[in-house]
Amino acid sequence: MARTAGYRPGPAGTGDGMAELSTLWIVRHGESTANVAATTAETAGAEEIELTHSDAEVPLSATGEEQARATGRWLAGLPQRQRPDLAVVSPYLRAVRTAELALTGTDIPLRRDERLRDRDLGVLDGLTAHGVRQRFGTEAARRDRLGKFYYRPPGGESWTDVALRLRALLGDLRRDHAGQRVLLFGHDALVFLLRYLVEELTEAELMALTRRHVIANCSVTGWSADAAGRLTPDSFNDIGHLRQQGAEPTREDEVHAEPV
Repeated sequence: MARTAGYRPGPAGTGDGMAELSTLWIVRHGESTANVAATTAETAGAEEIELTHSDAEVPLSATGEEQARATGRWLAGLPQRQRPDLAVVSPYLRAVRTAELALTGTDIPLRRDERLRDRDLGVLDGLTAHGVRQRFGTEAARRDRLGKFYYRPPGGESWTDVALRLRALLGDLRRDHAGQRVLLFGHDALVFLLRYLVEELTEAELMALTRRHVIANCSVTGWSADAAGRLTPDSFNDIGHLRQQGAEPTREDEVHAEPV
């Protein structure tokens, strides 16, 4: 797969034992209705995002469904020896639907794992960046003081909380699927945190990535084992397959409920 413009491999690492996997990919879910609503609210300067579903039940938009189907056409075009042996998906509807559409017609087994769920934003959920500053000014200041990596919103999770559950999942995959090719379907924060874990990035390197990149809907990020058995990055935030399959990439950048 072609590399995204601006892609620079990080230092190869053992990734907490992940070298025992042959290949690891993560696909962010397709565009969701919440992505569309968030972009609309942020552009309008609103405080709240007009959401009609709980975070776990947010569906894909029509564009997101086509992105997922295009990802499936890319997977179907891979040589048999390069296709995933196993797929694992977040239990959130937008990720499950992406996985189901992408894996249609394949014999790739799919299982759900709650450790791949999206980051819980607690009391900040459903607010734009402007809304957070207006309604939770103290929290915005606390986040600035603690830093994005360690800040935990009331009732929610920090990036380190998500990293801990993701690290546990990776350990299980390494133990149970050594030498296999594993495909994950998840959310944008997980893409960044997989790079952090697999490539043994520092906090500063991870946060620099989050400032430079927005993880695109149905983008593919992947690592392959080198001759020494170490997972090394070979794609990051890649949407070349969407264009090749005639699907429309999401035009708007993701907007985040936290102040930036």
